[in-house]
Formats: sequence, C-alpha cells, structure tokens
Amino acid sequence: MDSFREELEQMKQSGMYRQLRPLSNRNAGKVESGGSTLINLSSNDYLGLASNISLIEEFYAQRTEMNTMDRFAPGTASSRLLTGDVEIAHQLEKLIAQLYGRESALLFNSGYHTNIGIIPALFSKQDLILSDKLNHASIHDGMQICRADFKRFRHRDYPHLESLLEAHRDSYRRALIVSESVFSMDGDCADLSRLVDLKRRYDCLLYLDEAHSIGLFGKKGLGLAEQEGCIDDIDLLVGTFGKACGSVGAFLVSSGDICDYLINRSRSLIFTTALPPVVLNWNYFVMNRLAGMDAERKHLQHISTGLRERFEKMGLQTGGNSNIIPVIIGAADRAVEGAKFLQTKGFYVLPVRPPTVPQGTSRFRLSLTADHHFEQLVLLPELIRHWLDEI
Repeated sequence: MDSFREELEQMKQSGMYRQLRPLSNRNAGKVESGGSTLINLSSNDYLGLASNISLIEEFYAQRTEMNTMDRFAPGTASSRLLTGDVEIAHQLEKLIAQLYGRESALLFNSGYHTNIGIIPALFSKQDLILSDKLNHASIHDGMQICRADFKRFRHRDYPHLESLLEAHRDSYRRALIVSESVFSMDGDCADLSRLVDLKRRYDCLLYLDEAHSIGLFGKKGLGLAEQEGCIDDIDLLVGTFGKACGSVGAFLVSSGDICDYLINRSRSLIFTTALPPVVLNWNYFVMNRLAGMDAERKHLQHISTGLRERFEKMGLQTGGNSNIIPVIIGAADRAVEGAKFLQTKGFYVLPVRPPTVPQGTSRFRLSLTADHHFEQLVLLPELIRHWLDEI
C-alpha cells in the first residue's frame, strides 16, 4: 500500500493529481462550487438540455400511471439479452435509423462501451486498424482489447494515413480507418471527404465517432457527416447522448447485419445491465427535437468564433473550429494553478493534463454551450493573458 501512497504524492507534486468535485445547481451555463456560482466552461451539455427546466418538466408531464414502468422506470435490473430489453429501446433504435436514413441502429450504455465493444467484436488477427493519434481514449482502449494489428497516423495527417495504407493494406483481410469527427480536446474537425476518398481507394471500412458533433452540426443536428453529406459513406457511425443530448448512452448506425452481429458478439453490450426506460425515453424525446434547435446551433457557433478570435488576438495558443476551445498552457502544474486562478475570477475551468492530452500540452479545455452569452466570456482572454504574463 505504501507504493500507492508514494505514487499519489508524486502525482500531487507534478500537478497530475485528480479529485472528484461535487457540484450543484447546474443551470443556464452556470454551476455552484464551494458556495460560489461560476460560469461553467467545463460541461459537455452543449445545447443546455441537461439543465433546461422547462424541457425537463415537459418530459415528465408525459408520465401517467399506465406508462410509468414502460417509459419512466429507473432501472431494468438485467442485460438486454436477458430480461432488460424494453420496447422504448427498439423505438429509439428505429427512430435513429430513420433520422440517419440507414438500415439499423444499436444502443450502447455509453460512448466508452460503444468503442470498446464494437472494435474488438468486429476485427481480429487478420485485420488492420488505422486510428488518428488524437482519437479518444475509449478508441485506443478498444484497439488494445482487439486482436487486430493497429497503427496510429499523425493527427489529421491524411498523407501519413495514405502512406500507411500503401505500405500495409494488402497484407490484411480487412482494414478499418477510425476517426473522431470533432476531436474532444482540440475542438478541430476531421476532413471527412479525405477519409471517405481513402476508404474507397483502399477498400477499407470507415468508423466515425460523432460524440462531440451530434446536436451541433448538420441541418437536423445529426453531426458532421450530415453537414458534409456523407452519412451513407460511413460504415460505422457512433453517436452519444451524453453530450449535446444532456443524457447518457450511445448508439451505432450501420447495416442490419453489423448490428445483429454485435448483439451476438459485443461483450460491452452482452454483459452489462441495460439502460433504464426513463433514460431511453428522454433520449427518444430529445432526438425528436434536435432538428428544431438550429437557433441554438447558430448562437453557439457565433459566440465560439468570437471568443476564439479574441484568444488569437491576445497571442494565446488555441485552435479548433467548434465550440470546444483549447488554450494550451504547457506544464501540468501551471495548468492546475491557472484553473484555480480562473475559478477565483468566476469561471469554472478545469485543467486537462496527460494522459488525456500529450505531454507538454496541458491546457484549459473551454467548452461553450448554448446557455452562454458572449458578454459573460469577453474578459476571459485578458484574464488568461494577464495570469500568464505574471507567472
């Protein structure tokens, strides 16, 4: 036990120590922490739905004595393949498939369950996986579990990806290209047209994780693939309810054969308790409303673009082209201290450190939501600039 205590001390000294922090009164882009109300810049509630009281009241107003167990029960107490399957799950899968214009959809308990469940189930020793180096940890973990060979290409470096395909594709039965659409820590977007072109030319399957673009991109809010008009070119399209939909859970959009195969082979689906009806029902409720949230999408794009431009004018290292705005600090301990400083100034900002991001790129990951207003955020770049100049 002493070795664990020593390692914890090392984490504290290097700025790598993490703690759980209970929060309360999440509402309108703000959160209460330690008795203070702060502007919340660390949430994935991109459309503000998780704290939308009127929407939540509208949802629960549908509850009756007759539908409580089927649509509002808090648990299933079983996996879907035993007694945990419910009709609302099938209705939600049918709705998602219809929205995307695809054959089938399959639910998972989280984005993490999805990525560690799909990749190992579908690919094995005779296959090759090519993954963007900055893909989410759940994708990397899925590849580690999988028996297929895998290689990582430099972030959004599609010539590098093509060179790997040229060198290795012919040696494998199947090849899979994996990318996020909006990268969670950098806020930049994949070039889907390049990925689709490489998929076609090298006879690959294309896996796209849309976790951070669902609700924010596309006319119907279905993600970057919808905006770029290439949904049909994505063989395995993954989305989550845990960000813009203000809920929990995830889904795959694919062919009927793939979904049926995963029901029989995906361990993260087979060996876990099913999502409760109340969660599935909320997800169904929200998915029916995403298309009508264009005003929220435009507002979020407007304030994100404006804030990113102010960071650039202040000479701060930033990037991306979404509502996720990174501000690169460098050392982990400096990012920790900077986050504490910003919290004293009314901004709930948390430091993002390795292994979440590469060594030397610790940062503030500023996550803007539709609840925010530009006037709340306009002084933030100057605060960060002043803090950096003083240390």
